[in-house]
Amino acid sequence: MIEIGKIQKLEVIKTAQSGVYLNTRDGQNEDNAFLSRKEVPKDIKKGDILEVFIYKGSKNEILATTKKPKITVGGMGILRVVQNTKVGAFLDWGIEKDLFLPFTEQIGKIEKGREYLVGVYLDKSNRPCATMKIKNILSNKSPYKENDKVKGTIYAINHDMGAFVAIDNKYDGLIPKDELYGVYRIGDEVQVRVTRVRIDGKLNLSLRKKSYKQMDRDANKILKKLKSNKGELELNDNSSPEKIRRELNMSKSAFKRAVGRLLKERQIEFMRNGIRIKR
Repeated sequence: MIEIGKIQKLEVIKTAQSGVYLNTRDGQNEDNAFLSRKEVPKDIKKGDILEVFIYKGSKNEILATTKKPKITVGGMGILRVVQNTKVGAFLDWGIEKDLFLPFTEQIGKIEKGREYLVGVYLDKSNRPCATMKIKNILSNKSPYKENDKVKGTIYAINHDMGAFVAIDNKYDGLIPKDELYGVYRIGDEVQVRVTRVRIDGKLNLSLRKKSYKQMDRDANKILKKLKSNKGELELNDNSSPEKIRRELNMSKSAFKRAVGRLLKERQIEFMRNGIRIKR
């Protein structure tokens, strides 16, 4: 049968001035797929086999193209938004007809020109559509282990939990909220470190390097902030996590570790309401 949203080999069963009509070799499909003349290979004739991608046109007709889309039904990939409308967005997926991303399948604000990770499914009308709700499509069987460095795309953000990341655009992972530093948006690509492989196979991730390397970076960040602030900072062990994050973009525990190192190295000292460069 002719499969919508898939690449398959079909037989030319009829030629016309406007193009050719295709069907399976056994002709089991009731409707033919139409391939426009501008895409028909030279000297094509009835009985020839063509490899084409099948989709539906604006009038619900079955169409074929020799162009290969970036992703097919059941797959995932990163696509660019070419148009935004009240009912949804349209994505460039490599063929003449753009892929529709319904408003109900969007997560967050969609911006024209940006790229997003989407999956492709068939809607109730048997038309290929995109969805950003890919959590159930992602695999929990990654080859990665603790401390591996990996790359992925943020596909959702929950301010109570953190940022959900599709590692290799294939495996499910989470940057917990206490590991999420800086401003990130859905669609951003991130390089992260695996901190834990959970029992269910999902990955816990961190934007930070291993603790001893990160401590060096945090200590340098504190020193740089001190120098730009006349050698003093009104931050100490009693400061709130929110204030520390706002001032230094790091967690309170990271701040305390880095301050401990700087104190031990005699680079800083405590003052009444915070810390300062040792005089």
